[in-house]
Amino acid sequence: MSNIFTSDKLKITLEKTGSTVYAKMSFPVHCGIYNEIETPDFIFHFNLNGEIFRAKGKGRDWAHPHEWLKRTQGNDWIYYSTGGYTGVFEATGEYYLPNFQYPTNSILGGHPFAQQEIRHICESWHQILQELLDHTLGWPDKFSSFLRDAIANSPEVLEQKAHRLQEIVGGRISVLPPDARHVDYNFIPLTISRGCLYKCTFCKVKNGTVFTEKTRPEIARQIEQLKQHWGQDLVNYNSLFLGEHDALQTNADVILLSIETAYKELGFAKSYIADNSTFLFGSVTSFLNAPECFFRQLNTFPGMTYINIGLESADQETLDRIGKPITERQVEESFARSQDINDRYASIEITANFIMDDKLPENHYRKILELIREKLPHVKPKGSIYFSPLTFNQPSRSRLFEFNRLKIMSRLPAYLYIIQRL
Repeated sequence: MSNIFTSDKLKITLEKTGSTVYAKMSFPVHCGIYNEIETPDFIFHFNLNGEIFRAKGKGRDWAHPHEWLKRTQGNDWIYYSTGGYTGVFEATGEYYLPNFQYPTNSILGGHPFAQQEIRHICESWHQILQELLDHTLGWPDKFSSFLRDAIANSPEVLEQKAHRLQEIVGGRISVLPPDARHVDYNFIPLTISRGCLYKCTFCKVKNGTVFTEKTRPEIARQIEQLKQHWGQDLVNYNSLFLGEHDALQTNADVILLSIETAYKELGFAKSYIADNSTFLFGSVTSFLNAPECFFRQLNTFPGMTYINIGLESADQETLDRIGKPITERQVEESFARSQDINDRYASIEITANFIMDDKLPENHYRKILELIREKLPHVKPKGSIYFSPLTFNQPSRSRLFEFNRLKIMSRLPAYLYIIQRL
């Protein structure tokens, strides 16, 4: 029986097959297996659990035919704009700029959620589906059944599922690694530790929890609960995020076992999406203390592992001002080790974050350039540097100008770090 049903009101395509890889293209490339409803005015995408996760308008009021809305597992709507394609790829490493309904540190983008057509989809998609239900008489059973399942996943139900995910992993994930952009932030989150080593005064996104590791039984139970939570849609996932804010501080054997167990139990080898990825945060301390044997073992695992280290600054005055309890010598040592690991291990990429602000000491940017330019003999394609604006919801031409200058001077790939949550 065909997986496509067409009437004068809509077209439904069940189990539509998209790309098997996350490609960086200047037009939308939808990955995975999903269900689609297309009406004269809208296109809606649903995952294999019948939950809406992508939508767009088709009318003249829709800003651009390549722009979409995405609903995350945390039940946030994100609007992906082209930004006119002017400088977006150079600034972020992606062709589409994420716009959020919550405060973030982006210095690009506008206010798409103020537009009526976008608000209408976010607020009324469920009502639109309910109105379609009135026209299902005579439909083949599997299409009418799919529509009823999609309607059953109401905004209230989706919010409950988001809360359930938070219960499983121990709370809302307030910040995601910038490297997760490579898979459009589509990963399974697994919390192997809580909190972080430092309580930096500048940080707006981490919690005040004292660093604690999860036990092996707790991690195993969490994996089983995540498997049940993702259900039929697991086939569309091939990536793992080890949380929380400094997973690298967790015992090395626990990290390796967590990755190995999660990949096996979550069936990543059978995923429709190719090329596995694992993402985690690390601190300067946890990175410098990680044994070499850990990286050797990690390098044998499937796919790529991305470890993002918060360096923030290579200037002691700046580190002291932002309340980060490390020394510039430790930052320099971390940077040097990251270059060494990136050179020697093909399946590991260590990336680093630095802060940006209009009121930092004058040596802050000079010492960053010493690391990312003067100490490197040539341009390298690996080991991205992310610049994170300190202030939220305050676009600044001066900061964008400063970023562009740093990017041009850097011998490593350099991008803006736009903070997202799950």
